[in-house]
Amino acid sequence: MKEAILVVDDDLGIQKQLKWSFTDYDVAYAEDRTSAIAQLRRHEPKVVTLDLGLPPDPANASEGLRTLEEILALSPTTKVIVVTGNSDKENALKAIELGAYDFYQKPIDSDTIKLLVARALNLSNLERENRILSQSSKGMGRIIGNSEAIQTVMRKAEKIANTDISTLLQGESGTGKEVFARSIHENSPRKDEAFVAINCASIPENLLESELFGYEKGAFTGANKTTPGKIESAQNGTLFLDEIGDMPIGLQAKMLRFLQERVIERVGGRSEIPVNIRVVCATHRDLQGMVAEQTFREDLYYRVSEIPIYIPPLRDREQDIVLLARTFLAQYKEEFNSKIKSFSEGAINAMLAHKWPGNIRELQNKLKSAVIMAEGTVVQADDLGLMERSDSIEVFNLREVREKAESKAIRRAYQLSDCNMSKTAEMLGVTRPTLYSLIDKYEMGELKTGN
Repeated sequence: MKEAILVVDDDLGIQKQLKWSFTDYDVAYAEDRTSAIAQLRRHEPKVVTLDLGLPPDPANASEGLRTLEEILALSPTTKVIVVTGNSDKENALKAIELGAYDFYQKPIDSDTIKLLVARALNLSNLERENRILSQSSKGMGRIIGNSEAIQTVMRKAEKIANTDISTLLQGESGTGKEVFARSIHENSPRKDEAFVAINCASIPENLLESELFGYEKGAFTGANKTTPGKIESAQNGTLFLDEIGDMPIGLQAKMLRFLQERVIERVGGRSEIPVNIRVVCATHRDLQGMVAEQTFREDLYYRVSEIPIYIPPLRDREQDIVLLARTFLAQYKEEFNSKIKSFSEGAINAMLAHKWPGNIRELQNKLKSAVIMAEGTVVQADDLGLMERSDSIEVFNLREVREKAESKAIRRAYQLSDCNMSKTAEMLGVTRPTLYSLIDKYEMGELKTGN
């Protein structure tokens, strides 16, 4: 899609000349202040070239300057390049004082005006990206995203941050559950205290209890000194239990007692130790299904999921893919002292077409590799290990189109209904058993954690 620009000039000859100069853009034309404002409202151009000598008084710059003021009042981010005669530098400088981006003196040179417009567009796009990044960093500072899906999740996280309610973060691996947990902590009254994370799936079963609860000297072979566990280490702060669905069933009872009574006993110890912490848990597994299979305690499930939050996969956040990619590119460019500046159009199309089964973690890995290995200053699709999308290839398989639409609608309704399965079914106009059948059909088992 071509960028929109607006040419404001009452000279039809110059309009024709600029038409041939700006073939790469979607150009709108205006010959006076009234039509310029109308075209500005209609096309919302990022760049305007404005002749200061406009009717009804083309002999001086008063009408052009007034047009400039109205354009910037309506659209302060628009880049206006004023065009003046050789002897009218004073008015050109006045236009700059009023907020014009730059000025250009006649006669018009095609290559020069094209360069000015290209620079103005580039600056406009950079400023827009910075505004998006700034907006996305408000509130939940670590989370980047402008899509409706992620904004909905961020609003939920912001609401619960100031409470101590137990939160269960649900979502596929790589969607950023720990990032959300840290953001909840950093926006809570406990933000100045410790954030302690432990992955229940990465620690052997025989060591997990002592890692969590600590142990007394002599509790077992090798216990040469009394050692506090992760729970004690999080005193007054936040404990993040990642992959709680992988916690051994035998340890779940001790975890339940801690959550209910807020006291712990170290391994080999007999005294109760009071703890004051906030607990945030995360899982990519279907905990409700595990409850039915009796591999996860039902009472523990309800204790850790007082408020569940579902984090959508990257494939359901298409609007955020390029924003995330550019954020990571800037980060890795600095980290590895790279000369990479941007993405090619083919790389962007390839990223948008990719399904991202590894979610944000996969995107980070591909970008890190591309920044290190890419030749030149522009990341290509090959550098990302992705195939360029061919826009000539269209999907005519109605079953595939229907499945994609249905699964997307289910996820959206699930988010809007606060992870409540009954409300999701009602919103979709189906029975709850039908909804469960569709969830099984499209392999969305993580949604079954809803109430």
